[in-house]
Amino acid sequence: MAKLTPIAAAIVFVCLVWPGAGHAATDDLAALRAELEALKTDYTSRVQALEARIKQLESAVATATTAPPVYPQPAPVAAPAKGSNAAAFNPAISMILTGNYASLSQDPATYRVAGFIPPPSGEGPGRRSFNLDESELTVASNVDPYFFGNVTAAIQGDNSIDIEEAYFKTIALNNGFTIKGGRFFSATGYLNEIHSHNWDFADQPLVYQVFLGGQLAQDGAQIRWLAPTDYFIELGAEAGSGRSFPGTQRNSNSLASDALFAHLGGDVGDSTSWRLGVSWLDVRSTDRTYDDVDQFGAAVIDAFTGTSRTWIADGTLKWAPHGDPTYHQFKLQGEYMHRTESGQLAFDVTGVTGRNLAGDYNSSQSGWYLQAVYEFVQRWRAGLRYDSMQSGTPRIGLVQLGLLPFAAFPSLASASPERTTIMVDWSLSEFSRLRAQYAWDDARATERDRQLLLQYIFAMGAHGAHKF
Repeated sequence: MAKLTPIAAAIVFVCLVWPGAGHAATDDLAALRAELEALKTDYTSRVQALEARIKQLESAVATATTAPPVYPQPAPVAAPAKGSNAAAFNPAISMILTGNYASLSQDPATYRVAGFIPPPSGEGPGRRSFNLDESELTVASNVDPYFFGNVTAAIQGDNSIDIEEAYFKTIALNNGFTIKGGRFFSATGYLNEIHSHNWDFADQPLVYQVFLGGQLAQDGAQIRWLAPTDYFIELGAEAGSGRSFPGTQRNSNSLASDALFAHLGGDVGDSTSWRLGVSWLDVRSTDRTYDDVDQFGAAVIDAFTGTSRTWIADGTLKWAPHGDPTYHQFKLQGEYMHRTESGQLAFDVTGVTGRNLAGDYNSSQSGWYLQAVYEFVQRWRAGLRYDSMQSGTPRIGLVQLGLLPFAAFPSLASASPERTTIMVDWSLSEFSRLRAQYAWDDARATERDRQLLLQYIFAMGAHGAHKF
């Protein structure tokens, strides 16, 4: 005789002692079986739905990898209602505060790079003792889904204010194109686009000071195209009014400054990245004056009218362990520029000496720099930079015709200026940096200038990312 399980025995007992209990147990058992069947049906339907979803996603991925990319168009933006909140427009505002102490062995008022027509400003280490450097106030924001706007005002130590940059830039063009318009730093070369607070040294290389007057700004338009490749490939062109040295603003509807540039970059492993560039700048000048002295030491004002063409080649290499620059990083950077100028050179345009003369002028000049910066301990960097210039001997029509001796143009005597600079800086945080810099400057035609600069840089507020 089969043994009853404890549960079966309990059910039999209840049925014997409680009439009707057997019928109730039978009903409960049927209900449980029905509920179990419902759960099985629901589970099966959920599994089937998930399998169908997986097949749908697999089909979509396969289509995306074979079909050409589709660039979405920005949705139309409705005009804001009259009662919209003005606080919704919230631009990023930042201030960069910089200053220095300068100890110079030569009088900075007489600084001039030998062998070159000097720019109106941008040459030399600045004034002695304590100085308030250029401070920048920047307001930047997306205007709408189509445009970005930026205004940077440079507050100078002499209490003047310059509009350094004020431009709009598209953010919704397709196929890698970007258009910029207004006032902006030119993309020619590598260092030109970088604001002064992000330089690795306290001043510009000599070739930038001589050929571009520090930095070349365009009042005009720029177009860039970024290629859809694994490598960084960028092509661009600019057209402007020529307001910045070596150009001059002319009373003409024609453009006075044109530029073309191309950049190529990539990575080597996960620790090294590089960028190469080539640029061409074509600028026109009208009566670009500069101060000089004649062969007798009399002060005169000379002027150049003509075309200035500059080729620039640049290269940058960066290294950080596995791409993390927190503790160690290395940067090697260099640029070479070659400039030709042709036109007319006028001597003593104000007629102080009574010899207001003009003749042909042609020159071929070059310059380059190479610098390296290494973060040897977290937040501490050391750098070395070498500058070299070659002025050549210009062809001056007034000299060739025998109307003036070459000594009447002492600033244009052949020279090979050079400079060696070392620096160390300490970044207490992302927003503050202290720097000490020392230079052996042989750019003058006479004695060496020994320059000690102590600099501070403080950033306040939201600030955009810096370029590579």
